[in-house]
Amino acid sequence: MNFKVFILACLTSFGLFAQLPEGFVYVNEVIPDLDVELRYNTSFNFVGKPVEGYHANKLILTKEAAHALKLVNDDLQMQNLCLKVYDGYRPQRAVNHFMKWAREVNDTLTKQIFYPHIRKKNLFREQYIATHSGHSKGSTVDLTIIDGNTGEPLDMGSPFDFFGPVSWYNNQEITEKQKANRKLLHDTMLKHGFRGYSKEWWHFTLRHEPFPHTYFDFPVE
Repeated sequence: MNFKVFILACLTSFGLFAQLPEGFVYVNEVIPDLDVELRYNTSFNFVGKPVEGYHANKLILTKEAAHALKLVNDDLQMQNLCLKVYDGYRPQRAVNHFMKWAREVNDTLTKQIFYPHIRKKNLFREQYIATHSGHSKGSTVDLTIIDGNTGEPLDMGSPFDFFGPVSWYNNQEITEKQKANRKLLHDTMLKHGFRGYSKEWWHFTLRHEPFPHTYFDFPVE
């Protein structure tokens, strides 16, 4: 196994965790006007409740990812557009919460919103839920583009965290405008050092991320 899980939960439990690990930053220190809505800090997500490890609407990333994201946002602002971020660094305990939820096959309260065409018991097999997430390495973000005047997200053809082929970047069943919006996000992120994920139009990871084999578990607070 070529990874290790870096556990800081015990420090937090005893009140000893007072700052972010070296190499991480609160992104609002780098991009003060960034629109952040951490969905896993709310009940509006596929679990249907706040997710373990999310204690505040505070976007955390590695320094390298945060500074690259600023370049993306600056680029979009030249077009009167901005980024809206739904998730960044994700503690391992949150991923564990996802796994626990996925095994509770009778809990389908959010099915019609997030996975109407997939049986919950198949979420592992179809790789929508996994035992580890790139988000826990600190250089992965889930995000979209919003209009600079209205603050409304551009139409990307499917909502964030919708499980199904319509969320795949190259899905051909969406409109030309939706394809163009996805392409704008994709191309701008790639321009500034991120790579996309073919099955989630919103998901990007910094190339040459600083912690490629470390899954962190400090809380978002």
